[in-house]
Amino acid sequence: MGKGAIKEEESERKRKTWRLPLLGLIVVLLAVAVSSRTASNVGFFFTDRNSCSCSLQGTGKYKGIVEDCCCDYETVDNLNTEVLNPLLQDLVTTPFFRYYKVKLWCDCPFWPDDGMCRLRDCSVCECPENEFPEPFKRPYNNIAGLPSDNLICQEGKPQAAVDRTIDNRAFRGWVETNNPWSHDDDTDSDEMTYVNLQLNPEKYTGYTGTSARRIWDSIYSENCPKYSSGETCPEKKVLYKLISGLHSSISMHIAGDYLLDESSNQWGQNIELMYDRILRHPDRVRNMYFTYLFVLRAVTKATAYLEQAEYDTGNHAEDLKTQSLIKQLLYSPKLQTACPVPFDEAKLWQGQSGPELKQQIQKQFRNISALMDCVGCEKCRLWGKLQVQGLGTALKILFSVGNQDKGDQTLQLQRNEVIALVNLLNRLSESVKMVRDMGPDVERLMEDQINKVSAKPGRLRRILDLAVPFW
Repeated sequence: MGKGAIKEEESERKRKTWRLPLLGLIVVLLAVAVSSRTASNVGFFFTDRNSCSCSLQGTGKYKGIVEDCCCDYETVDNLNTEVLNPLLQDLVTTPFFRYYKVKLWCDCPFWPDDGMCRLRDCSVCECPENEFPEPFKRPYNNIAGLPSDNLICQEGKPQAAVDRTIDNRAFRGWVETNNPWSHDDDTDSDEMTYVNLQLNPEKYTGYTGTSARRIWDSIYSENCPKYSSGETCPEKKVLYKLISGLHSSISMHIAGDYLLDESSNQWGQNIELMYDRILRHPDRVRNMYFTYLFVLRAVTKATAYLEQAEYDTGNHAEDLKTQSLIKQLLYSPKLQTACPVPFDEAKLWQGQSGPELKQQIQKQFRNISALMDCVGCEKCRLWGKLQVQGLGTALKILFSVGNQDKGDQTLQLQRNEVIALVNLLNRLSESVKMVRDMGPDVERLMEDQINKVSAKPGRLRRILDLAVPFW
């Protein structure tokens, strides 16, 4: 064999050695593409939000004690399903807890307005008083109210618009007080408006892209970076886990009430999004349980204050119902027996560096609170502000009051703080329930869809047929 033939044979052998791995890579990429295209219709399977009736009892994926808490997953699931969620669902519909005072339009303190807050689906026109329909000016009488797209100046699709129907009798007798963990000033002003939360549910609004990502990027990268695996300081873990848990809960609600088909206005559960954003990340689910127990602990710690608070809206029957539900929540025998102390805050801020570390984390959370003014979607801003204020109220209760030896203040809460706290607990309760009720079926369905791509010889053959000619 001549030297030329030998060289040609060696060259062919080298081409084969790198051609095969590259061909394999192309096959994998094409498989992923087909899998994504196949799975893109999965979100339409559960268009009826009441269609899933599965149960996790005895078969839960998450077992043992919730990290850094005092209750196990099975106990949390059972308490939430049987006791807490039904109570909270009733409580947030009462006149006292359905109204929230908020400053919806503020300048972002961190970057100039880039126009993203003018997204068609994420904004609402501020109407002058004489343009509002007359029923909007009368006392609130009907929970259904008028849809937000009845506003004369409303433009575009209404899913991100905030309905401002209110009842002026719903607010009496609460004092203004400072929260060192929160950026917002809740003192009455012309810039504040009352919002009926029942008319403005948390759900998909179409707010995506650079503007939305910049909010979460700023929160995580600048104010609450993920702790390292070897981190031993529990205080540095807490803030990240709280924000991660809140983020996961928000994503659950967006996926749980999603615009599946804009042309037919079909809403339902986007289980592909639910799986991709939350369920396939066990750490995010665990952080959501942690945040739920953290906020629940704040509520139980404030029992004496919440029991005596004045839930006066001028509707005597509804106010008595509110007081009764609050007491049922605070003094639930099942809660006191199974999980009396959901989270032990006493183990934090110990040692000489405790006060300094507390001030550092407090400053970080205030920055996160201020970032809510940069959210470019009005309805997203509403729920972002409410839930961050609820979390700030929980931090205030657990870490800034009640210990006179450390200079803490006596507990004093604003009405808005209590409303935010209870509504946040309800949001987290709903998310935990969705994980329990839907999690196993969604994971199984999505994993089956992924496995089918590689398991079917015909589909794999078609992928190879596409890959070989290309190569």
